[in-house]
Amino acid sequence: MSRVPKQPCACILASKRNGTLYVGVTSNLVQRVWQHKRRLVAGFARDNNVHRLMWFEQHLMMEAAIEREKVLKRWNRAWKVRLIETRNPYWRDLYDELL
Repeated sequence: MSRVPKQPCACILASKRNGTLYVGVTSNLVQRVWQHKRRLVAGFARDNNVHRLMWFEQHLMMEAAIEREKVLKRWNRAWKVRLIETRNPYWRDLYDELL
């Protein structure tokens, strides 16, 4: 795992293309996705095999990232899919691009 400076991010992970979606927030995106890929984080993502990074948005302050996460969690699935496909139409796992 490379050393990437901490950066508040809101993110969407998926189990597969058009699969189960998970909206989260973190201060260290690389580390957090790495943990999900190794199933180290108990809860919804591990229970549903959600570990592929589909979309993320960096923020200057953690408060802004948390607020964005809250907004995204209120969105319906179609809006989240549209957001993903705007920047990631083929549902590539963006994790490898972070390294």
